[in-house]
Amino acid sequence: MNWDRIEGNWKQLKGNVKEQWGKLTDDDFDVIAGKREQLSGKIQERYGITKDEADKQVNDWHGRSGTWLP
Repeated sequence: MNWDRIEGNWKQLKGNVKEQWGKLTDDDFDVIAGKREQLSGKIQERYGITKDEADKQVNDWHGRSGTWLP
C-alpha cells in the first residue's frame, strides 16, 4: 500500500497508528490525515525525538504493517 492509499484509508489505519504511538491525540490524527510528513512531525513533537528518528520509526511501522512503499 502506498501513502496515497494510506491517506484514503486513514480512518481504518488510525487504530494501528495509535497502538504504535499512544501519545498522539485525536486532534493530532485530524492534522495528520494520513500524510507521512505530518505523522513524522507529530511523532517528533510528542516524543521529543529527532526528525531522523521519527522518520525511521514511520518507515519501520510502514514496513511492519504491510504498507511499505515500493
